[in-house]
Amino acid sequence: MNREKPPIPAAVLLFVGITAISFSSIFVKWSNAPVSIQAMYRLVFTVLLMLPFGVKYIPYVRKVGRTDFLKLIASGMMLAAHFLLWMGSLQWTSVASSTMILALQPVFVMIGAYIFFKERTSASALYGMGIAFVGVFVLIGNSGVSGTGNHLKGDLMSLLGTAAIAVHMLLGQMLLKRMPSFLYSWFVFVFAALLLAGYNVVSNIPMTGYSANDWGIFLLLAIVPTVFGQLLFNWLMRYLSASTVSMSVLGEPVGASLLAFLLLHESINGLQAIGGAFVMFGLILFLNVKSSSKTQDQVPTDLQTESLG
Repeated sequence: MNREKPPIPAAVLLFVGITAISFSSIFVKWSNAPVSIQAMYRLVFTVLLMLPFGVKYIPYVRKVGRTDFLKLIASGMMLAAHFLLWMGSLQWTSVASSTMILALQPVFVMIGAYIFFKERTSASALYGMGIAFVGVFVLIGNSGVSGTGNHLKGDLMSLLGTAAIAVHMLLGQMLLKRMPSFLYSWFVFVFAALLLAGYNVVSNIPMTGYSANDWGIFLLLAIVPTVFGQLLFNWLMRYLSASTVSMSVLGEPVGASLLAFLLLHESINGLQAIGGAFVMFGLILFLNVKSSSKTQDQVPTDLQTESLG
């Protein structure tokens, strides 16, 4: 199928998107606010930025049934859990380990698609998945023997956060068959923000009183990794294949690790490098196989990048 070319070279836009999502973990580390507050205001600001572009979708709201609203709430709950777990993991483990584990989200989606939708995949994709998980076990094993156990806690939180975003994406796979992707994203962001607000109230976490630096980071989280990352990738689906854009998942661990080295002075030890190499190689094999399979075509394009950072 011949595709229209984007107004700006695709390579430039992909580089911008990968760089944008790579900054997500850096912003989280730079803020002193609780991660639940960071996540809530990230979503609040994103929802407000999306509002002017959502007027044309108002007629679709009446067509959303009760069952779909419940699924939207469940999807928002999983997105909120993802932010709490993944952003929280950065308090305990390194940017490199956390983002390498997060990059496994296509694998978790495949596992969920098999369980819930009986979607099958090839043996080669399974080999790639196995290699990637070996890398995760190396990363977690390295954290487990690092001394304090805090890195292990962070790695496990990142793993659970990746599983949560996979459930969120699978719910989206069902919902996007019946509603526009913009409307789906907006509702899910709203519900996730409300759930995070409820979490903050129950946990007695103050909603205000944060520094100007923190408020700036909340806004940057909405603009940089969300608008210029996730939403940019979704827009690029008009011009590029889903498989091409989905490969951008490999860019975040590399970009985030480099930024963490330059801006946070975080280094990578030998076992982290080995584990990360296994994760990256396994994902390359997995995504290359999936890009030519029927299963890849069955997953709506908007699900390919939404989990990034």
